[in-house]
Amino acid sequence: MEIILKQDVANLGQKDDIVKVKDGYARNYLIPQGFAISATESAKKVLAENTKQRAHKEAKVKAEAQSLSEKMKDVKLKIGAKTSTTGKIFGSVNTIQLSEALKEKGFDVDRKNIYFNEEHIKEVGSYKAKVKLHREVSVEIEFEIVAE
Repeated sequence: MEIILKQDVANLGQKDDIVKVKDGYARNYLIPQGFAISATESAKKVLAENTKQRAHKEAKVKAEAQSLSEKMKDVKLKIGAKTSTTGKIFGSVNTIQLSEALKEKGFDVDRKNIYFNEEHIKEVGSYKAKVKLHREVSVEIEFEIVAE
């Protein structure tokens, strides 16, 4: 079944994408939750018209995201964490701390748009995170976990 996504759905697609999913997934989850609508011919025409009107605004937003990524790629963050004598962190460092550190540097990034390669960061050291600024623009930033 083809559907049109009304909002971003993880591991499926972005808003206004036309994707093919299994019938049950669409009818029982995506459509009732308001994540998608059925991709009928009339819905596709409405989507095409809306996409055409939004193209200019999208180009402006993408240009802003690209300029922000140019500024962010040289940023190096230091995040303090309470550690044991062996360098293990009590708890873990997550996207919330990284988002707050970016906010201190003047970049307002939502924590949901920050991704680590590791699931949990539990040791002192240098790491990299990917920050998604736009559906087509992302930047990799380096950060270091230091003992407080």
